[in-house]
Amino acid sequence: MKRTSLYPTAPHRTSQCNKLLAGLFSLSLLTSTVFAAEESGLWSVQTFGAKADSTTDDTAAIQKALDEAAKTGGKVRLPPARYRVTGSLHIPPGVTFEGATDSPVWSEPLKGSVVLVTGGRDNEDASALFELGHSATVRGMTVWYPEQKPDEIHPYPWTFHLQGHDNTVENVTLINSFNGIRIGPEGNVRHRIRSVYGCVLRRGIFVDSCSDIGRIENVQFHCHWWSAKEVGGDWNPVHEFMWKNLEAFIFGRTDWEYVNNTFVFPVNIGYRFIATQNGAANGQFSGTGADEAQICVKVEAIQPMGLLISNGQFVCMHGDIRVPLLVERTCHGSVRLVNCAFWGPNRQCVVSHSSSFVSLSDCYLSSSGRAQNPGVSLIEADGGKLQVRGCSFGSDEPAVALKAGLQHAIITENNGVRGVQIGNEIGEKAVIANNESANNHSVK
Repeated sequence: MKRTSLYPTAPHRTSQCNKLLAGLFSLSLLTSTVFAAEESGLWSVQTFGAKADSTTDDTAAIQKALDEAAKTGGKVRLPPARYRVTGSLHIPPGVTFEGATDSPVWSEPLKGSVVLVTGGRDNEDASALFELGHSATVRGMTVWYPEQKPDEIHPYPWTFHLQGHDNTVENVTLINSFNGIRIGPEGNVRHRIRSVYGCVLRRGIFVDSCSDIGRIENVQFHCHWWSAKEVGGDWNPVHEFMWKNLEAFIFGRTDWEYVNNTFVFPVNIGYRFIATQNGAANGQFSGTGADEAQICVKVEAIQPMGLLISNGQFVCMHGDIRVPLLVERTCHGSVRLVNCAFWGPNRQCVVSHSSSFVSLSDCYLSSSGRAQNPGVSLIEADGGKLQVRGCSFGSDEPAVALKAGLQHAIITENNGVRGVQIGNEIGEKAVIANNESANNHSVK
């Protein structure tokens, strides 16, 4: 009897195995493709035709990728390269536009994902480079205006414009933006600005019409970012333009704005609080710094509950005013500073014309400009109500001048290198007690 094998002959068996393997491979490929799309939700701008060669206009290709991602929400990747953009990019709701950089880029600023911007020259009112609506995010990239020159600075529109709810800008380097980030004047809620570094020339961040709790964290503006040879930077003209023109942080109407760990050098006005047609601000500012300023903090308007500043450091070095904190008569809200330091060649440290409350507690105040301003007090107030408690005066100018027009003052428990000299023009409206004597007496 002929024995019949239970198994196919070798050639037949090989053929069946190959078919089986091919089927499994096709299934695996299909499954991995589906999985990849479901798992990541990623689109690359290069897939949509971005050339990334520094010269081709990649605006349309990038926008096409963003519009595709908008159908489901997800991330559009900007791989490391240089992308020329001549127009404006709209970041749709639920879309993240993400470069490859997880931290600001300093010494070689054109590494990573770099956007070269050429649109909008001499037209500040044109659309921003990035227009963000609800739940839109831009992160991880560098922005450079290659046609902007240090010795011939031209206006450009905003680099970022945010409106709507819950939009985010983070881990972004601005090499030489004329106008940095505009929030509003359209209604907006819960904006998040995090780890934005670089050089801005005319305006840094302008917040308006925020009705609920904005966040600005870890932001530093500095002329160094445009001084790198790779981007044709030059320290001197940029430095001069900034201290003459830059308003770094501007706040119109915003409710419960939280601002932490921010700094600018150099600057015309570091932090400016104004009233727009939408109203004024209230907020909490911590770890706040401005160096080489004309005015570090200028309060023109604030909501009644007002402005809280803690752990600030303020130095003025330029211009005729040289006052770190200037409160104008148009301010009808409370301004309170705790544990702040004022030093450098300030003409004065605090000048208040306020119509409301100004309070300084546990602050350090000094000036190295005494020879140019003999007899001028470090703190001077001629309006509203003033409290100065537990402060130290680190240079031997008169400490406080209570001028006619001031409604009331409390000056207590302060000390200084030569005591605390107080000039009092409001008589019994001032409570003066427990201060270190200046030459064994206070001047009243």
